[in-house]
Amino acid sequence: MFKKVFVDSDVIVSSLISSLGAAYFLLNQARGLEFFISNISQKELIGVADRLKIDQAKLEKLFQKRFKKVFIKEKLEEIELNYSEYTIDPDDAHIIAGASKSKASFLISYNIRHFKTDKIKKDFNIAVMTPASFLQYLRSVD
Repeated sequence: MFKKVFVDSDVIVSSLISSLGAAYFLLNQARGLEFFISNISQKELIGVADRLKIDQAKLEKLFQKRFKKVFIKEKLEEIELNYSEYTIDPDDAHIIAGASKSKASFLISYNIRHFKTDKIKKDFNIAVMTPASFLQYLRSVD
């Protein structure tokens, strides 16, 4: 049984910048996980990769190899209206929408302070963790 994991874009960027960190290990070597990203996050990532001079082909290869994409059809204004109560920053509402629509059990982000983790856990049964905390959790349940 695969664990469903929604990944915030900061984790993906980190995994592409350094092959030494928890993000890289999680996305490239951890097994038994089903990773998700939304169409909105993917578009955001393409822009971030361009600004940071990250190889677009490397990013696309990671998308194809490791991620399933969940499509969010609502406009950003509607997403913010429906999900902003779960974030400190309304611009992160689409992350909660994607995690919810993918039926993920986990949301992995380096920006956990941006999310109202207790409310997300209560309303969606999604645990919000950093990559390192999630890897530690995985080791404890194996």
